[in-house]
Amino acid sequence: MAHSYHNILIHAIWATKERQSFIHEDVEAKIYHYMKQQFLEMDCIVLNINGMPDHVHCLFFLNPAKSINDVIKHVKGSTSYYINQQNMISQRFAWQTGCAAYSVSQSLKDRVFYYIQNQKAHHKKINYQDEMNEFIELHGLNND
Repeated sequence: MAHSYHNILIHAIWATKERQSFIHEDVEAKIYHYMKQQFLEMDCIVLNINGMPDHVHCLFFLNPAKSINDVIKHVKGSTSYYINQQNMISQRFAWQTGCAAYSVSQSLKDRVFYYIQNQKAHHKKINYQDEMNEFIELHGLNND
């Protein structure tokens, strides 16, 4: 085969350290823009980034030469450094260890895109922990 084809679409979610409300509306656009640049540095195409003050959702195409953990580690680490260097918030910023990452089929891409786009409205109905528990159950994962 002369060419390789990949379509590895990932919905990733991660929280701020101790789920502190760090990402306020006055800085979130800058943070999300910087995060998008970091994904591009890893040769991953971002479709959507959005979230709440205590967590972020991202829909992106994974570069098949990279692991999900390496990409997320790079994005989280460089974004933390950027936020702290720019003094974007009054406290020291950090992400919580780990993340959740789920594969997304092409048929559900638009649904996940709009789900991420509408995070603020969504979280008027459900908190972060309940949302994560729903994802864990939906994907048949253990909640340990």
